[in-house]
Formats: sequence, C-alpha cells, structure tokens
Amino acid sequence: MQKHPLSNLLGAAVMLTPLLASAAVGLPKTAKIDRGDVEAVCSKSNPEWRKAQTIEGVKIQESLRCSPDNPADIAAEVKGTNNISMETLMKTFYATDAITKKNDMDGDGDPDLIIIKLEVAELNGHSPDFDGLVPTFDIAPGVQPGMWVFAPKSRGMATSSFVGTDANPLLRAPSPVIRVEQGDIVWIQLENSHYFPHTIHLHGVDHPWVDSSGEGNDGVPQTSDKFVLPGQSRTYEIRPRQPGTFVYHCHVQTHVHLAMGLVGMFVVEENRPNNWVQTFNVGAGQVRQPSKAILEKYDNEYDLHYHAMDKELHNTIQQYNDPRLIAKKMNREYDITDSTEDYHTLNGRSFPYTLRESLIVAEPNKNIKIRMFNSTGETLAMHTHGHKGTITHYDGVEHNPSAQIMRDVYDLAPAQRNDLLISTKDDGLHSYGEGIWIFHDHREKGITTDGMNPGGNVSAIVYKKYLNEAGLPMGIGESVESMFTKAFQQRKLPVWQDIDAWNSLGEVDATSYVAPPAAVPVAVEEPPKSLGQLNDQAAASESNSVRNFIFGLLLGIAVYVLIVNREKVMALFSSNKGGN
Repeated sequence: MQKHPLSNLLGAAVMLTPLLASAAVGLPKTAKIDRGDVEAVCSKSNPEWRKAQTIEGVKIQESLRCSPDNPADIAAEVKGTNNISMETLMKTFYATDAITKKNDMDGDGDPDLIIIKLEVAELNGHSPDFDGLVPTFDIAPGVQPGMWVFAPKSRGMATSSFVGTDANPLLRAPSPVIRVEQGDIVWIQLENSHYFPHTIHLHGVDHPWVDSSGEGNDGVPQTSDKFVLPGQSRTYEIRPRQPGTFVYHCHVQTHVHLAMGLVGMFVVEENRPNNWVQTFNVGAGQVRQPSKAILEKYDNEYDLHYHAMDKELHNTIQQYNDPRLIAKKMNREYDITDSTEDYHTLNGRSFPYTLRESLIVAEPNKNIKIRMFNSTGETLAMHTHGHKGTITHYDGVEHNPSAQIMRDVYDLAPAQRNDLLISTKDDGLHSYGEGIWIFHDHREKGITTDGMNPGGNVSAIVYKKYLNEAGLPMGIGESVESMFTKAFQQRKLPVWQDIDAWNSLGEVDATSYVAPPAAVPVAVEEPPKSLGQLNDQAAASESNSVRNFIFGLLLGIAVYVLIVNREKVMALFSSNKGGN
C-alpha cells in the first residue's frame, strides 16, 4: 500500500480551515427588559382575619391563606344580617336585608325560613364618566376581562372606596356559593340591578315547577318564567329534600349569560339540629363555618369553582355604554361555535393570584372535603400532585361507597360537580407526605392566561409547615415574583429572563445588531427590447442547440468506436512505436 504523506497533510489542513474562519456578523447582545412595578405577592392581607375566632356566637375556623375572608362577613352569612349587631354589620358591605333567617319551625335550634337577596353586578365594564373600567376586578396582574356576576345585596358604593375603582369585596367573581339546609323553606329574591333581563334556574336543586302562587319557578323563559326585566324583582321558592352540590345560573341567552359569569354553586347541607350553615361563601374557597354533617366526617371544606372566558365576548361590555349595541353584539354577532376560551380561572382568579386565595391548607392525617364545579364550556381534567382523592359524589348524588374510586385526575364535564375526599394519611396512596403539591387542569391551555404560562387555574395543596407568615408557600424552586407584573401578563417579559448569570435566554437586543455588508450589484446583459430581437435571439439559440446536439452525437459515436476497437487501436499504436 502506497503512502502519500504530503497529500494527507494537505488534506488535513483543508479540513481545519473552517475552524480558523470567523462569523460574518457577531450575535446581537441580550437586552434586560424592565419588569416595571412588581406587586407584593401578598398585597392585601389582614393577619387578624386569619385566626380562629368567635363572632356573634359563630365559631370561625382558622384560615392561614394570604387573603382570608372577613370574619364579620362570615358571622353575617351564618347568623343572617337580621340577627347580628349593627357593629358587626357595619364591618361588612352587606345590606341589612341581604340574608334573613327566622322561624325555627321544627324546634331543632336553627331557623327554617331563609330569605336570600341577589343582585346582578357588572365588573370591568365601560365607565360613562371617564376613560376606564369600573368597578374593576383583576383576575391576574393587569388582566381585567368584562364580567357579570350574581352578588349578595350590598349597601353603599360598588367600589371599595371613593379614591379607587376596585370593586367592593362582595362584587367579585365567581358568583357566590349559596348554602342552605335540607328541608328549609328558601326564598331567593332576584333584584335585577342590571340593564338586561335575567332569571335564575336552580340546576339539580329540588324545586317545584311553579311556586305557591302558580307562577313559573324554573327560571326558563321559553317554558315557565317571564323575564325579570331591569328594575324588577322575582322570588324563587324551594324546599330541597335532597342534600348535595348543585348549581344556579341565569337561563336567559344562556350561551352568553352563563359564560359571562352568571353561574354559581348551590349546596344543600344535610339536616342536623342547631345547624346554622354559612349561606354565602363569597369568592368560594375555604368554608370557615362547615355544617354539622360535614364536621362529622371532615376537618375542613373547600369550594372550587372553575370557569373560563372568551375575551371576544367578555370585552364587548368594555366597548359600549348603549345596551342595544351590547345586545346586538352578544346575541346576534357573537358566534359561540367559533369561540375560544382565553382566560381560565379558579374561584375567580388566575395564577399567580390563586396563591393568595385558593390554596388548600393541609395537615397530616386529616380529611378534607372538596366540592369541584366546572362552569367552562369544555371538559376539565383536574390533577392533584401528591394525593389521590376519592370521588364520593357525582352531581350531588352519593356514589355507592363500595364502588367509590380513587384517582389523581378528575374529569369534569361542563356543569358537572364532583365531591372529593382528600386524605392526608402518608401511606403512598392517599398522600405522599407533606410538601407543596400543586393541583391543576391537565388540558394544558387551562394553565395559561390568554396563552401565557404559568397562569390559569393552578393552585396547590400546601401543608402548614411549608407556609410562611404571610400565608404563602415557601417554595424551594424558582421565584414567582416576575409573574406578579403586568409586563409578564402582557408578554413583554421573557419567561426565562435571568435564568442564569449571563441571561442566555433573554430578549435579543435589536439595537446592537449590525447588518452584514450590502451585496455588490452585478452587471447583467440587458434583455432584448423588440420582438424582432427576441425572434433573432430565439433562432440563434435554437441553431446553437442543434449544432451542439450534432457535435455531441458525433463525439459520442467516435468514443464508442474507439472503445469497441480498443485492441486494434492499441496494437496499431504499439506497432508504430516499435517501428520507430
């Protein structure tokens, strides 16, 4: 085998040449994007509200979350606004007749006639007085979709104060959870404070089709009820015989009104003596005064209401003040079959705000009752990390105990309810032990806010030892601080900015980009300008093509002849060489 050291050396040099070359243009620098104002992770907190306490004889459970409910609200919700002192009532936004409880007709120590008054409120709507929205309710930093909600009858202004536009605490998403006791006579009075007609349909709740006066009682305008027009009121009468987790919602233009937020959970608690139930759970979340029947089996109770919004629909009310224009846009121009759900909420908020209000606080070896409700337009797939829950009830009906199943993903069709038992027994099945265990929708768009992740309906089961003094999880992963900015929600902030010391996955700084040198123009032959020139050029081209074809053919024949007669040619060549 012959060796060619010089050839090998030259080949190696050629192969190494690219390593000596430099890029024509250097990479642009990484820009540092200003996050703007960063909200305090726990911005509105009253530590005194977190403590277990007794007000007006109501024993209120501890709530360690960042934003606990006002204990005075809970006292009013349990005793009724007619049965508490004026001092306690003035610490709330409730009207004096918002919740009336009276007449212990069966002598078991609790009232049996419950009168509940609801209004219809608009959130993040167009202001007639200034260029902005009022009253405002953020589902995430700077995110304010238009919404309608049922709300307890309140007093005073729709805003929290004269100096801001924030909605008062009773005017918020979702529509409040309503609780009554099995067998009670319940009158639900809808006072329509809105500019559109509405009704209330008691979905799954035991109720007569007509009330005691013969008027329709099902809330469906096409079959039983007249519209409750703006400024009118209507009383719905029920005496529910079966306990369970149910629903109430508007049944006028349901594809719009329900989606806008006129839907809430309706819970019928089992009858027990001296059972003063918490009539409203505003904002859902922890029930700080569970019923007698719940406390027989569980240590804590939580309401989880999942909703979703299409910004095309919800932002309609931010464009007009004229109800006729809103009605045209919603009822005739909006097409729900082409809709997309952009905002995904848990108890009216999206992550990271869910950290403030919707944490499930746990301790080892406890039983937690969770009521889940899906008012979105799609099936949810809720997944709990670190725990497998037992589904005890479907749509308010207890599942056969011998057939109850444990899962870590709970599917919920639209309008469906699941009741769960979460046991914190650390046995590798019910619980994997203490920690910060998130729970979320496993349809991945459900964990986004207008497409930005993380967001949506994410929250967590957090064990007490992992909560800080502000009621927030003491995580050991990445900081969530940047998510409490408008810049993040508006897609201005790179998700991975500052992921490392050199910000390798930050924003490209377009101002540092240097364009490559401009290309040097190459002179080209001008094309013919007349038909005659074109014909001459075509003829010349055709003549050259024919000539080249003939030449190639003759050359090919000659080569073929030489190959076929190569021995004769070689012999002739050898004889001539020998003669010389």
